[in-house]
Amino acid sequence: MNQFEYPSKILEQAVLEIGKLPSIGNKTALRVALHILIQDVEYAQKLGEAIIQLRQNITFCKICNTISDTELCQICANPKRDTSVICVVESVKDVLVLEQTQQFKGVYHVLGGVISPIDGVSPNDLNITSLIERIGNNSVKEIIFALPVTIEGDTTCFYIYKKIQHYSITVTMLARGVAVGNELEYTDEATLARSLRERIMYTGTK
Repeated sequence: MNQFEYPSKILEQAVLEIGKLPSIGNKTALRVALHILIQDVEYAQKLGEAIIQLRQNITFCKICNTISDTELCQICANPKRDTSVICVVESVKDVLVLEQTQQFKGVYHVLGGVISPIDGVSPNDLNITSLIERIGNNSVKEIIFALPVTIEGDTTCFYIYKKIQHYSITVTMLARGVAVGNELEYTDEATLARSLRERIMYTGTK
């Protein structure tokens, strides 16, 4: 079968770049490109500027590692948040999902992944050292593990637990209302809220 010939090299390039986004195939990329094409020029300019701003100007919070427009994210800078309770998550997406439940009033720590030797991800590749520093330098009372219910997630919890077990803090994990193998972003808000409220003690069992 001959490769599809685009009527415009500019359109072809746009489809190629849009198609590099997660979960977007060529057909969807073409639909998006054609949608942009029929909009006002101002729309395309705003979209382009927003993407450039996203890439160039967003930074990461110096405390919890989530995305922010400033040195401190809105959560860490909020005096009403309970800094003695830290919820440990894999990614920024998890922070957004948990915040949507409106059940958690503490702060977060984004690891930036989970330990996965098969994928070449070691503890040194994650924001674990900074988490331990937060525990050592602040009056932290509780650590909540909100990592994926997977072998990699459990391995990461176990590794961190061994590093912090000598501190006088409570270590808990989300109640297993989150299905085994699931990531937080695919769990509904009601289940997540219940898992937060009914969190259980983490014993370090692996």
